[in-house]
Amino acid sequence: MVSGPEGQPFPELGCYGLAGHSDSPADLIEEVRLAEELGIGSVFLSERFNVKDAAVLAGAAVAASTRIGIGTAATNHTTRHPIVTATMATTAHRMSGGRYAFGLGRGFDQLFDVMGLPRITSAQIADAVGIYRRLWHGEMVLGHDGPAGSFPFLHQDRSFAEDIPVLLTAIGPRTLRFAGAHADGVVLHTFLTDETVARAVATIRAGAEEAGRDPQSVRIWSVLATVEDSIGEEARLRKLVGRLATYLQGYGEVIVRTNGWDLEALERFRRDPLVQGYPGAFDQVGTVEELTYLRDEVLPADWLAASATGGAAACAQRIADQFTAGADSVILHGATPTELAPVLDAWRAIRPAHLDALPTNPGWAIGRPA
Repeated sequence: MVSGPEGQPFPELGCYGLAGHSDSPADLIEEVRLAEELGIGSVFLSERFNVKDAAVLAGAAVAASTRIGIGTAATNHTTRHPIVTATMATTAHRMSGGRYAFGLGRGFDQLFDVMGLPRITSAQIADAVGIYRRLWHGEMVLGHDGPAGSFPFLHQDRSFAEDIPVLLTAIGPRTLRFAGAHADGVVLHTFLTDETVARAVATIRAGAEEAGRDPQSVRIWSVLATVEDSIGEEARLRKLVGRLATYLQGYGEVIVRTNGWDLEALERFRRDPLVQGYPGAFDQVGTVEELTYLRDEVLPADWLAASATGGAAACAQRIADQFTAGADSVILHGATPTELAPVLDAWRAIRPAHLDALPTNPGWAIGRPA
């Protein structure tokens, strides 16, 4: 396991590969190379059922890099057989020399309904993670019948002793507490206020303590929408207004309740003539005029303020705010490595030196032995 000075200059920072929508997954290769060159600590890979397969992207990220951490954030345990998933993670772990963290999430009930897959529960996730960890440590899983399914025989290799961290994406208090009890690292959601991040951190650590774990052993990543002034206006609108509006289209009530925001403001957004029946995701097809209208007339300004905007120095200060709220690390969300370069320069000037102690692998916390 690499850390601090031997790894990347900014092990506390991450970015997403192929942030948002992409028709060209090959772009990930150059993005990872540039992120590593800039010193970003980790690249995270989200999965979408089009051209963003988590296993393929992880392999490409590993092949394009030598130092940067790589995390899947996230896939779902129901979309692959457990032996296939365990093999995916073991392969990425060994190929990367221990830089890979395997990430799971709950996903969306409505999507699973139309796909014909069962809705995901905490019990299923706990069961699946238990299976993976047993396989990664050379065990045979015989006659398993649990929430994740029935499996007569599962086995990889009895010589395995693979120390692969598990990440969970979480937003609601029950999932946060569950993550503290079962995960090595937790990835929060975009557009959480600083107060909400602080509550989430406290909930995760409480969940760990209740499970008899060291609360500081769980690495917590806040996810900060980062939209610096040097990018063009259309891109800024799409990455900030479009992204928040897209989340509100899909699962707005979860975000609004989590932040303690006004539910009536969400209903006004949903009732707006532009939003009703909109033919796609705002961050993908929204026009400058539409996004400007949403910003100026529909979305509350304090909702959009749960982000990093303005000049590079202002964005760097917002990164610092995440650590003040209790996060261990920060994913700078929605921006490419090229767009993050000025923010990294500004962050370098105010960055606390103790962050060097963070491992490169995004699933491990400070103090994890090599």
